[in-house]
Amino acid sequence: MDDLRPRIQLLSPRLSNQIAAGEVIERPASVLKELLENSLDAGARRIDVDVEQAGIRLLRVRDDGCGIPADELALALARHATSKIRDLRDLERVASLGFRGEALASVSSVSRLVLTSRARDASEAWQVEIEGRDMQARVQPAAHPPGTTVEIRDLFFNTPARRKFLRTEKTEFEHLQEMLRRQALARFGVAFQLRHNGRSVLNLPAAVDTAGRSRRVASICGAGFMEQALPVEISRDGLNLWGWIGLPAFSRGQADLQYFYVNGRMVRDRLVAHAVRQAYRDVLFNGRHPAFVLFLELDPAGVDVNVHPAKHEVRFRDSRMVHDFLYGMLHSSLAGIRPGAVPAEAGQPANTAPADLPAVPQPVVPVPCPAGEPGPARAGQDSRPPVVAEAAGVYQAFFAPLEPETGAGQEPGQAVPVGLDIPPLGYALAQLHGVYILAENAAGLVLVDMHAAHERIIYERLKQAMTGEGLRGQPLLVPETLSVSLQAADCAEEQAGWFRSLGFDLQRLGPDSLAIRQIPVLLGRAPAAPLVQEVLAELLEYGSSDRIEAHLNELLATMACHAAVRANRQLDLAEMNALLRDMEQTERSGQCNHGRPTWTQLDRAALDQLFLRGR
Repeated sequence: MDDLRPRIQLLSPRLSNQIAAGEVIERPASVLKELLENSLDAGARRIDVDVEQAGIRLLRVRDDGCGIPADELALALARHATSKIRDLRDLERVASLGFRGEALASVSSVSRLVLTSRARDASEAWQVEIEGRDMQARVQPAAHPPGTTVEIRDLFFNTPARRKFLRTEKTEFEHLQEMLRRQALARFGVAFQLRHNGRSVLNLPAAVDTAGRSRRVASICGAGFMEQALPVEISRDGLNLWGWIGLPAFSRGQADLQYFYVNGRMVRDRLVAHAVRQAYRDVLFNGRHPAFVLFLELDPAGVDVNVHPAKHEVRFRDSRMVHDFLYGMLHSSLAGIRPGAVPAEAGQPANTAPADLPAVPQPVVPVPCPAGEPGPARAGQDSRPPVVAEAAGVYQAFFAPLEPETGAGQEPGQAVPVGLDIPPLGYALAQLHGVYILAENAAGLVLVDMHAAHERIIYERLKQAMTGEGLRGQPLLVPETLSVSLQAADCAEEQAGWFRSLGFDLQRLGPDSLAIRQIPVLLGRAPAAPLVQEVLAELLEYGSSDRIEAHLNELLATMACHAAVRANRQLDLAEMNALLRDMEQTERSGQCNHGRPTWTQLDRAALDQLFLRGR
C-alpha cells in the first residue's frame, strides 16, 4: 500500500506561479490591476496603457516611476520578491498597493512578458524577457527613458482552458476600462491614457486642484453625477472621509456607480456597504442604490489588507468604530439636504429641524390609498391598521393644524412681494389639481407635491419625538422564547441596556435560549422573535444594528402617510406658505418617506428654453 501513496515533493516554479496566477489573474483586467498598482507604488506621475484585442493579444503599461536597477530586474520576476515590505512590522501596516511579490511572477507564468526599465539615476536601461513555458529570464541592454514598461503578450497562451473562460473582446475591454477608471479615481495627481487597437479611448490629465478633481470624477462617473453630488469631508478620531455622495434623486437601478477607497485602495467591503445602506435608508425609493465616490483614510495599522488574494477586501481593527463613523457622517450629511440649506462644515452635524414644526391639519380622516397616494375619504372613517391607530394616540400631541404664514403684504393671488428677502422655496402662487403647490422664488418656478412634502415633515417630527422621549415598552402576558446560538445569547446579555432603550426586555434562559418579556408599544401585536434574531445576527457581523429602529420607522412612516394633507384638500396661500417654510427647516425634505422627490425647480433659463425665448 505504501507504494501507492503519492510522494511529497516540491512543486516546480512554473506550476507554483500558475497556481498563484489562478488566484489573482482572472482576465486581462486582472493583469492591468497588478501592473497599475506597481506603477503607482513606483511613484509614477504618468501612466500610458496600450492594448490590442482587449489585452488578450497585447497589454502594455508604461510609467515614469522610479524604475528598477539592472541587477534587480531578474529578481523582480521571481516569486515572493518585493521591495515593499521587509518584516512583520511592515506587513502589519501596509502603505503600498502591492506587497506580496507575486504579481509579475504570476503574470509571466501565463504569458510572454518583457520588462524594460531604467532607474532614475541610471545612465542606461535594461530589459528582461521571460515566457511561461521555461521561466528562464533573459537580461539585455535596451533603450528606455527613466521609468518602466511592462509588455504582456498572448495571455493564457499556455493554459488554453483558462482562455476559454474569457468573454467577447467587447466585454473584456469594458472590464479593462473599468479597472483603469478605478485606479484613476484613486490617484488624481497621476495622468492616465488608454489606447485600444491604436485608438485613444481615455485621456485623463493630472488633476492638481479641486476643479481638476471634479472634472476627472465627471469624466469617469458622468457629468450627471457631479451635478447631483454633494461633496463631503469629515475627520474624527483618526478617521478622514472625503469625496462625493450622490443626492437621493440620483439613485441607480443597480450598484454600478459606487467607488469606495481605503488608503487609496478600492475595496468592496460588507461593513462599508451596510453603513452606506443605513445612511441612505430613509431617502431612497425601494430597490434603488446610491451613487458615491468616497475615500477613507486612516492609520495603516488600523486596517488589514492581507485578507484576500486579489486584495478586494479589508478587515478593520475596530470595525464598530469605522461603521459608526461612516454611518453617522453620511447620515448627517444627507440630513442637511433641504431647500436653501448650507452644507455642514467638516466634522459638524447638519442643521436639525426646530422643535415647533407644525404638522397635520385637522380634521384628519385617513383611508387606504394605492402606492401611498392620498385619496378621498368619508367623514368618520378610520381604516388605519390597529398598530398604527394605537401608535398615533401616543404621539397625538404632535399633530397640530398648519400654522398660517405668508410673506408680508402678500394677498391671495398676488405674486411674490417686492422688496422682501425671498426664501429658498419662495412664496406660493396657487394650487394645481389639488395636489401641487406652485411657488415663485428668486430663481424661477417651484413645484411642490404637497402630500409628499407634508409626509416628510410629519415623519421627521415623529422621529424626533421618539428619540426625545424614548420608546415605551409593554410587557408581554406570555413571554416569547427563541433559540439562538451561544454567541447570540452572549451578545444579547452584553447589549441588554441597548435593547431596553429600544423598549425590549430580553432575559437569558439558558446557554442558547432567550425570553422576550417586553416589546416596544409601537410594535403592537407584531411578532418580535424574528426581528430580535435579525438584530442579533447584525450585531455579531457588523457590531451594530438598526433593524429595530428601521422597523419602528416604517410604522412612523405609515402614520405620517396617513396623517399628511390629502389630495384635493384646498389650501389657502397662508397654509401653502407655511408648508414651504416647514420644508426649508426639515431634514431630508427633498424626498418623501418612500424616496420620491417632494419638489422641483424650473429656473428662468429652463422656462425661456421651453418657449424658445432669445432665439
